[in-house]
Amino acid sequence: MKQLFLCIIFLLILSLQTAEAKTLEVTYAVRFGFLGKLGIAHAKLTTRKQHYRIDIEAYATGFAKTLSRNRHEKHVSTGYIRNGRFMAESYEVIKSYGSKYHYKHYRIDHRKKKVYKSFYSKKEGKVTKKGEEVLDFFATDDLLTLYFNIGRLIAHKNKPGHYRFHAVGAERQKGLVEIVLPDKKALKYYKEALGEGPYWYLTAIIHQKIFSSNRGELMLAVDKDGITQKAVLKDLIMFGDLVAERIKQVQH
Repeated sequence: MKQLFLCIIFLLILSLQTAEAKTLEVTYAVRFGFLGKLGIAHAKLTTRKQHYRIDIEAYATGFAKTLSRNRHEKHVSTGYIRNGRFMAESYEVIKSYGSKYHYKHYRIDHRKKKVYKSFYSKKEGKVTKKGEEVLDFFATDDLLTLYFNIGRLIAHKNKPGHYRFHAVGAERQKGLVEIVLPDKKALKYYKEALGEGPYWYLTAIIHQKIFSSNRGELMLAVDKDGITQKAVLKDLIMFGDLVAERIKQVQH
């Protein structure tokens, strides 16, 4: 279930990447084959002058709420904007389920090219783990800002290609995240899975095992307004497709 939440977080991040409004909020509903609706996810981007704040929040509903022990997850990125690009200075990840609570904080030092991580875990209100470390790799983006910056990092959105990026918060795979843009032959498959429209089609590989999808390959259709309309994790054994669709958007 925790990998499913990572999948939802990815969807929301990508949804906001081209937003230019001072505040943009998007809500998604997630369903999974015969299990039905699994959760709700919210994303909010706030910009003020040359600073930004990204809030991503997801929580389980229905059967998934019981299965995940009322899992709730929040990601927060803050920093500044330089030449139209988001530059992360702080990235927080907060997770809770059942009696457990986990907190991680990353501080990105662009001058020293180092990332400092602090973390702690609690169970039934008592601290069970605590520590600090310096990551063994450096990345200019965290998991949130990377996808906000993709529009600038990938110049030709309609040209087939395979792109590799690195992000703070993905240290299990040394920061690696991949984006694949389909060729004409594969494009038909994307349209069948995601629907046909004025979309930018792509696959995000987040290198996490999501149920029976070993690498976490998420197919996305990004609408012309820069917001992801639909995302699909295909043909999971016994369950069918995992589908996330936009249900609400507020911009002000």
